[in-house]
Amino acid sequence: MTQPTDQPTPPVPFDRALAEAVVEIEDHAAESGWDGQARLFALVDTAELAAREPGLAAALGLEGGAVGLTPVEQDLEPGQQLEQVLEQIGWPEEVAGCAVVVERLVLPPAVEGEVPEGLEEARAFAAEHPDRQEVRIVAGVIRGGASWCTLRLREHDRTEDVIGGADLVPALLALLHATLEDEA
Repeated sequence: MTQPTDQPTPPVPFDRALAEAVVEIEDHAAESGWDGQARLFALVDTAELAAREPGLAAALGLEGGAVGLTPVEQDLEPGQQLEQVLEQIGWPEEVAGCAVVVERLVLPPAVEGEVPEGLEEARAFAAEHPDRQEVRIVAGVIRGGASWCTLRLREHDRTEDVIGGADLVPALLALLHATLEDEA
């Protein structure tokens, strides 16, 4: 019988095209300002998009051997809960990945035990707490496991203050990865 080891979790693979697409989406979201609804994007291989849709590629300025990932925004109904949408969605094979933009209130870890159990009560508690921070999260994943996230605090709303990393919001990334899994 083997004993569990304290092996570190392998690092999340880095994908430059994904990181660039997430940063592009974050820049786009920043242009729209704060207090926006959640947004969902399919990420498609730019070269494949240009080959399949030359007219669209030309309109987007993607012809001429463009590489990387192109974000394609998906329509969400106003007021839809993003988590519920993600639990119901599956992407076709042509979609290389997906990304979301969400704004959330976050609290310092020290108040974790004070947060009420109910969803509405927890939201009200967070909205009233003096140490709350408003954050915009852009999280993206691609088939094969790579992920990238950006975080922008409303209090530090400058591009140079945006934080990036592969696993900043694990629960959200898990939801995104699940949308890319094949339904066997």
